Amino acid sequence: MAIPLSPTLYDDDYVAWLDITLEQLKKHDLDHLDWQNLTEEIEALGREQRRKVESYLLRLLIHLLLYQHWHTEREWSGRGWEKEIDNFRLELDLLLESKVLSNYLETVLEKDYQKARKSAIRKSRLSPETFPISCPYSIEQILDPNWLPKI
Repeated sequence: MAIPLSPTLYDDDYVAWLDITLEQLKKHDLDHLDWQNLTEEIEALGREQRRKVESYLLRLLIHLLLYQHWHTEREWSGRGWEKEIDNFRLELDLLLESKVLSNYLETVLEKDYQKARKSAIRKSRLSPETFPISCPYSIEQILDPNWLPKI
């Protein structure tokens, strides 16, 4: 028996829409699915996961740069930066269990490094020449829980 789906249910009661859509999928009731909203939701989930990868990668790169290059602040903030580096790596590790997201990280590394570099320059007020133009860290180093850049 098909579950009726109001044309406005997605907007009126999102949770009910999710429940009904899930039930339709489980029953292979493909004729009554709200394909437009389901497609948009799946696309949004993918975008959200990619944004998370970029967000954690960006913050990780900023902290690696500050840790390595902002010598005068490292005495006060170094331990906090190390903790943040660990946290960002843990979050990325969970996300990168997905091969698609792991491949995505490789495609955005240099772009995110440029953003991280600009952010580190603004935050530290150090000369732009202090920070390498291209990402000096390999993906393996960035993700290695036992690695920190040489200081």
